[in-house]
Amino acid sequence: MATSTLALDPSAGRGSFLTGFGTPAIMLMMLAMIVLPLPAMALDFLFTMSIALSIMVLMASVYATRPLDFGVFPTVLLLATLMRLALNVASTRVVLLNGHTGTDSAGRVIEAFGEFVVGGSYAVGLVLFTILVVINFVVVTKGATRVSEVTARFTLDAMPGKQMAIDADLNAGLISSDEALERRERVTRESDFYGAMDGASKFVRGDAVAGILILFINIIGGFAIGTLQHGLDASQAAQNYVLLTIGDGLVAQIPAMLLSTATAIIVTRVSGEQDMSAEVSSQLTSNPKVLFVAAGIIGAMGIVPGMPNVVFISIATLLAVGGYLRSQAGLTPELVETKPEPADVQPKSNELSWDDVSSLDQIGLEVGYRLIPLVDAAQGGDLLSRIKGVRKKLSQELGFLVDSVHIRDNLDLGPNKYRISVHGVSMGEGEVIPDRELAINPGQVFGQVEGIATKDPTFGLDALWIDPSQRDAAQTAGYTVVDSSTVIATHLSQLLKNNAAKLIGQDDVQQLLERLKQSAPKLVENLVPNTMSLADVTRVVHSLLDEGVPIRDMRTIAETLSIHRGLENNPEELVAQVRVALGPSIFQSVAGAAQELPVMVLDPQLEQMMSSAVQNNQGVIEPNLLDTMVRGIGDAAGKMESEGASPVLLVSGIIRGFLSKLLRGRMSNFYILAYEEIPGDKNIRVVTTVGGQG
Repeated sequence: MATSTLALDPSAGRGSFLTGFGTPAIMLMMLAMIVLPLPAMALDFLFTMSIALSIMVLMASVYATRPLDFGVFPTVLLLATLMRLALNVASTRVVLLNGHTGTDSAGRVIEAFGEFVVGGSYAVGLVLFTILVVINFVVVTKGATRVSEVTARFTLDAMPGKQMAIDADLNAGLISSDEALERRERVTRESDFYGAMDGASKFVRGDAVAGILILFINIIGGFAIGTLQHGLDASQAAQNYVLLTIGDGLVAQIPAMLLSTATAIIVTRVSGEQDMSAEVSSQLTSNPKVLFVAAGIIGAMGIVPGMPNVVFISIATLLAVGGYLRSQAGLTPELVETKPEPADVQPKSNELSWDDVSSLDQIGLEVGYRLIPLVDAAQGGDLLSRIKGVRKKLSQELGFLVDSVHIRDNLDLGPNKYRISVHGVSMGEGEVIPDRELAINPGQVFGQVEGIATKDPTFGLDALWIDPSQRDAAQTAGYTVVDSSTVIATHLSQLLKNNAAKLIGQDDVQQLLERLKQSAPKLVENLVPNTMSLADVTRVVHSLLDEGVPIRDMRTIAETLSIHRGLENNPEELVAQVRVALGPSIFQSVAGAAQELPVMVLDPQLEQMMSSAVQNNQGVIEPNLLDTMVRGIGDAAGKMESEGASPVLLVSGIIRGFLSKLLRGRMSNFYILAYEEIPGDKNIRVVTTVGGQG
């Protein structure tokens, strides 16, 4: 049915026929003009069509809002130039064959330009033609060619930065994926357009040179044919052939000059929301002072004796009237829409405003210039997709939406370095080699692999930068091999996980409560603000995230806070109660689906001593004892990790918070749990005792 519908649509059939046949028809017509002799009437028609086409191209260039709105211009320019050169060949044949019969032998158009435009004088025609060629070749064409070269170069150089800006806006949620795709296509089309214009401008330059050579060849050839072959005297031969040649040259040079002007307009345009004529009118006459000053200067020149006073004063008057009307038009909206302000508080254009204060990125990633291809999807970079995956994974694990990562290049960094920041504060740096892969030593490898020795920026493990061809050999030897994008994404993931509390604020907590309100409206209404403030809830959330506890179960957190409503002034005890309620999920995050959890514990005497100090708020603990305890915990944690178990210290709830603050930041992937947090249906197995016998 779809095929029959298309067949019955006559407009679609005609459009596809014309679109498919137009360009081949022009090529066949050019071939016919070169090979077949054309009658004078055909030359008149083709010359007129050439002039009309050049005018259409010029007007399309003037009224195009953006250069890309006339994206087919390079192709049109090429076809118009080739058509005009083919027409020159056809007219040359007619002039040389029939020029001895008179100045009307090549058609009325060439005769009109030879007789009327230059007044029938071939000397005047030569001078006029020379002036047109100089203007077209030296001024317009040369300038347009240079602008095309520079624009094409800078457009291509700016592509990676534009692509990175689009991807950054997409990650930030400022634009949708469809808008990002459209902007990427626009950047690609812009680079293709200016690259094509750089080449097309060379056709215009060559066309101007060809016009000069064709003129002299036709004059010399026509004079020789007229005198030697047709027996004309020198004066008659010059009158016929030179006038016909000059008319032919002028007919060709005028369209050429129009196309050169259109080329210059296109390559010098700045993208805007108006066509060129509207922009020139608005920008040139937007300030009435411009018109008033110009009117004053022209008027002063008009009163000088000997000058054409009437003309100068008339133009000065028109400029002054235009300036007055422009100033009145500018005052009207101000009187209607604005309110007068006191003179001492009038805003000044050069004063600072809040727009001049740049906001900090919540999460920032700065890269050196050699790492830009990792971010640019057009160059095969996949770092953006990796970062998107990191955000999605962390958001699911932590229980809140991780903000977008703002990526920018930083020339102050080394070419292969990157920096990760949270709220403008650097949280970590690293260095990668884009064309190599990182082989990480997990602790035990078999065999040697050649590479550049380094450290894994995420966990500090020994690693090697190897050639991609060595990947299989390195994996066989026991190395974990990842590419540069994965190195950066993994480092970012770990830093964001360690600093999760810095990524969530009161607005984010309010969003979590709003989502919970959809399923438990009474719970949320009784909690905030009846039971406690939003700031108190946020403080609890920060404490949980600081200790690596996800906040996915927001319902349990809210219910626990509602039950223990009298502990607002004791945030540590409030957090402890929430951790007890979240015990099953905490146990699962540490032990997975296992029923038994291997742990280390403190010696009973040591734990009793610390409990007394914490309960009595004395805080008097021997520094040497603390140092010995911390080293003992570190040794026990290393032993548990070597046996493949997660290092977990199990203590009483009284000292759990104190030890958590003491050990936080000193050890990674280390858990401190309270006895009360272990679910009743789970088992523990003590593998070592710190401060006593294992």
